[in-house]
Amino acid sequence: MSFLQDGRKSNTALVLENGWLCAAEIQQSSHCEPRAIDEAVSLLVVHNISLPPGQFGGSHITDFFLGNLDPTIDPYFESIYRMRVSAHCLIQRTGHIVQYVSFNDKAWHAGVSSYQGREKCNDFSIGIELEGTDDIPYTKEQYQQLSALSQALIGTYPELKRNIVGHCDIAPGRKTDPGDAFDWQHFRGLLEK
Repeated sequence: MSFLQDGRKSNTALVLENGWLCAAEIQQSSHCEPRAIDEAVSLLVVHNISLPPGQFGGSHITDFFLGNLDPTIDPYFESIYRMRVSAHCLIQRTGHIVQYVSFNDKAWHAGVSSYQGREKCNDFSIGIELEGTDDIPYTKEQYQQLSALSQALIGTYPELKRNIVGHCDIAPGRKTDPGDAFDWQHFRGLLEK
């Protein structure tokens, strides 16, 4: 199940085509680079983000990932607006998905990171942001969409099934997301359906 732009449920499955999610809103970021031809996608990283911190809605996350964040809107933005970061997708509180980077390319979501002895996780991973914080529960729509998106990605990149982690797992001590509010058991249960 997926969700339409206005948040209503849609019965269409999520479909990937040439690295892009057909049902997503596309806002193409330049904060990415080509993935090495011989580099297989084998890791899915779950993140969270809210801009300003703890506030939901609006276009600030998209502006940030596109390099268009206005530092005069909020004092916090002054400290981040020059950063060049992105994720492959954002799942908003409503379940609406925005894709910024092709799954065939490297988004700049992981930073200094390591997974099972391999550093530079951006090289071999897909990064999915949930609009949220470490300590505010995520929505039913977000879990449903994350599950549907993960299943679609696993259909294209089978190694992901065994390798889904939080940002906190690949950057311990530096990152805490998706936080204690993320219900891994519930998410994994949805994945098995």
